[in-house]
Amino acid sequence: MLDLKLLRENSDLVQTKLDSRSGSYSVAPIVELDRQSRELEQQRSALQAKSNEVGKQVGQKMKSGSKPNDPEIVALKAEGNKVKAELAELEPKEKELKEQINTLLLELPNLPSDSTPIGKSEDDNPEISQWGDAHKPSHAVLPHYEVAEKLGILNTERATKVAQSRFVVLMGAGAALERALIQYMLDMQTKAGYVEVLPPVLINSTSMTATGQLPKFGEDSFKCVDDDLWLAPTAEVPVTNLYRDDVIDSAELPIHHCAYTPCFRREAGSYGRDTRGLIRLHQFNKVELVKLVRPETSEAEHQKLLQNAEAILQGLEMPYRVVELCTGDIGFGAQKCYDIEVWLPSADTYREISSCSNFGDFQARRGNIRFKEAGQKGTKFVHTLNGSGLAVGRTMAAVLENYQTEDGQVKVPKVLQPYLGREIL
Repeated sequence: MLDLKLLRENSDLVQTKLDSRSGSYSVAPIVELDRQSRELEQQRSALQAKSNEVGKQVGQKMKSGSKPNDPEIVALKAEGNKVKAELAELEPKEKELKEQINTLLLELPNLPSDSTPIGKSEDDNPEISQWGDAHKPSHAVLPHYEVAEKLGILNTERATKVAQSRFVVLMGAGAALERALIQYMLDMQTKAGYVEVLPPVLINSTSMTATGQLPKFGEDSFKCVDDDLWLAPTAEVPVTNLYRDDVIDSAELPIHHCAYTPCFRREAGSYGRDTRGLIRLHQFNKVELVKLVRPETSEAEHQKLLQNAEAILQGLEMPYRVVELCTGDIGFGAQKCYDIEVWLPSADTYREISSCSNFGDFQARRGNIRFKEAGQKGTKFVHTLNGSGLAVGRTMAAVLENYQTEDGQVKVPKVLQPYLGREIL
């Protein structure tokens, strides 16, 4: 959530930054409602002061000997009752205005940072770096879903029978590989200093709102019909919300968590895209990295988070590149974001496998997550960051292609061999 004071005092700057994003957003309605709200607040304050003064006068006159039915006392009480009636009329109006302002604020995305590149779409995302040798091998490489089906480790027909399309069943070595990847990722991140969390994957609407999934992206998530519970679209939501409405002792910062969860998304805007395989599913596994940090350290923490996610692919020895998302492509809650894209040789292209985002205080304002310095008055909002470390299914897809041999077998990456106890799938 954006700072209302920032909108009030720098509306032109805020509007300019919002205009650089995709979509259409306007701060004008919020600024106008805020003006009306502050006017009502001033009226209420003046009326409250008047009510207090009348009460004080009544008290003084009663102490000096006036009787309750004296004309002067009766007149003062009548005036006081009139003021109270006016106050009673103002309070619901003021409450309604504040609710309207809050509703509109929840619909505004974060402001891109000053260092975020300006652009209209993913075509304008600059490449930051490349790692590994990304090339199409001399032998033909089958798409990951074809080689997986030939090896008997992935089945979509049975998954569709059990659920519907965009679900898969992993069998035998496929299930073992998925489990090995999860354990490898968690081992790497805990060694890097992240504290592992196993959170609920059913989460309430307040939690979804705090991290920015609601109200704007409700259609992208699965909701339980009879309860105020949603299936987690990412572990970012429950892990960040562990600290909602908390005031954290500054000595506890930074907080670094990693979490494995299944994730659930409708993929409402992806009709017809990646209908086969592990790239875009309704249910998928992911290891997430979440940080709560001091504002002055968030940029450095963002770079470290990116490095922690990259380390997984480097350990697996799979080529990838890093791109920085431009203002027209950056996510709703992020002020700065890097995407890690892994090389898929069957398509001769890179595909996203992780987004590493810095949200600034955007989520912290929505979730009221603050910290307090020892010996100082007041509190400040933390900065929150997160990134996939990594999306497990997409990592498996990359393994199935980058480690595919000419005769159609798939080698097991060296770092995964101790987990699987085999060299070939």
